[in-house]
Amino acid sequence: MRSEGARGNLGHMERTTLHIVCEDSRTRAEQARIVFALGHHAEVYGELDELLAHPPQEGIVIAADTGEPDMAADLIRRLGERGVWLPVVLAAHEPKTEQVVAAIKAGVLDYLMLPFEMSTFARRLNAILEEAGEHGERRRREVDAQLAISLLSRREREVLELLSAGCSNKEIARRLDISPRTVEIHRGNMMNKLGAGHAADAVRLWIDAHLEIPTLPDDELDARIGVADRLGERRAAERGRLTRRRQRQ
Repeated sequence: MRSEGARGNLGHMERTTLHIVCEDSRTRAEQARIVFALGHHAEVYGELDELLAHPPQEGIVIAADTGEPDMAADLIRRLGERGVWLPVVLAAHEPKTEQVVAAIKAGVLDYLMLPFEMSTFARRLNAILEEAGEHGERRRREVDAQLAISLLSRREREVLELLSAGCSNKEIARRLDISPRTVEIHRGNMMNKLGAGHAADAVRLWIDAHLEIPTLPDDELDARIGVADRLGERRAAERGRLTRRRQRQ
């Protein structure tokens, strides 16, 4: 009865392929059984290398969390290196909160509890498939952006990084201890390699790649705030003088 109800809940959904990565053969087989029972297709792998040997171009990856530090981030990275931007779901027996949080931050779409229960898994899969298209497109942009940026030279990447932080050519030159003219050359080469028609296009790629945007040192922030404060005080004083002049008139 429970299986029929789950099928009914998913009756409107398109058939999809779930790529199950799990070292434990019994758990792997049980997951595949449930996937097939819900009307979808399952491909099973004992480890990630098996999947990467023939990178899939459609479906969803469901991988067992091994509990190793940075497992989710490493999984996402390795998939990206092979041009795979399919949505990724992790699963584990009684996962710790920090595991789930780290996985979501790394780019995992969802985190499931093992063992799968038919009706619960059906509902979660429903939600996952609804988000998969948009999530997959974000992953595609991320992978494409990371690949494009990886082709930049060290100096071109530094220029893009500082440009993404809002620095002008003069500021970039000062930070990198090079001339503004040299910055313009590196910036032009960087834009050409990225196929960017405008600085905003290059910065968007940096953001899509989920790369960290540097922050200004505290002393420089203080200096900028100080300049802003002095400008504010000067403008306030000018407004005061203008007001007094009008009053005398």
